[in-house]
Amino acid sequence: MPGNWPGVEIAAVLNGIRREAAAAGLYERLVELAPDREQREGLQLALACKQGQLLRFIGLYRGLTGQEPVYAVEPIPFADYRDGLAKAGAIGAAGYEDYRLGGWGGAYGYLQHAFRQATLSEQQHMELLRGLGQPAIKDYGPQPLVIDIEEVTERNDTYRTAIWTGEHLQVTVMSIDPGADIGLEVHPHTDQFIRLEEGEGLVEMGKTKDNLTFRQKAGEDDAVMIPAGTWHNVTNTGDKPMKVYVIYAPPQHPRGTVHRTKADAMAAES
Repeated sequence: MPGNWPGVEIAAVLNGIRREAAAAGLYERLVELAPDREQREGLQLALACKQGQLLRFIGLYRGLTGQEPVYAVEPIPFADYRDGLAKAGAIGAAGYEDYRLGGWGGAYGYLQHAFRQATLSEQQHMELLRGLGQPAIKDYGPQPLVIDIEEVTERNDTYRTAIWTGEHLQVTVMSIDPGADIGLEVHPHTDQFIRLEEGEGLVEMGKTKDNLTFRQKAGEDDAVMIPAGTWHNVTNTGDKPMKVYVIYAPPQHPRGTVHRTKADAMAAES
C-alpha cells in the first residue's frame, strides 16, 4: 500500500524503528550481565518483545513507502546492570507516551491501529521490566549481604521464606492474609524480633499457651520483641496482607526454608 503518506506519519514510524532498535541493542547487552537465570530469562523475554516490535515497525515502513528504512542507532551507554535497567525503563516510558499521544497517525486508521498495538506492547513490556533488577527472594546465608529489607518484605507473597540463615541468626519474611495469624507457638531457646512493614495486627504473648496476658495492637513500622520461652502469636486485624520480617537468634528454620502457605509450614514442622 505505498502511497503519498504525510511526512510526519513516516517520521513517526521511523522514530519507532530507531527506538526499538536501540532498546533491543540495550537488552542484548543486559542479557550478558544478568546476575542469575531468573533475570536472564526475563531479559530475554523483554528482548524478544523489543525485536518483535522492531520488525512490526519495519514492516509498516515498507508497506507505507515501498522502501527499506535507513537509520543509524547509537549504543545506549550505562554504568552498570542496574543503571542499564533504569535506562531501559526510561526508554519504555518515553516510547509509551510517544505511541499513545504523538504518533497516532491522525485520521489514518491503519496507522492508528499500528500505534495502538505498539502502545499496548510497551505497556506489557514495562510491566515485565518492573520485576527485573530486584533481588530474588531466597536464602543468601551465610554469605555477606546488603538488601533493601523493606522492599523485599513488601514484595514477598509467601507465608514464610528465609532470606538469610547464618550460624547464630536467621531472617525470614512473611505475608499473613487478613484474618489469619502467624500461629501460636513458643521457641524455648530462641529470641525473636518481628517488624511490621505493611498492615496491622494484634500481638499476644504469655508464659503459657492458655494465658496470653500481653495483648497489644501493632501497625506499620512497629517492632515486636519476643523473649525465648514465651508463647506468642500475631493476628492480622486489617483488610490487606500483613507483611513482616522476622529475626531469630539462633536460627529457627532450616536454611532455604520456603513455605508458600501456612498449611505448608504446619506440614513441614509436624
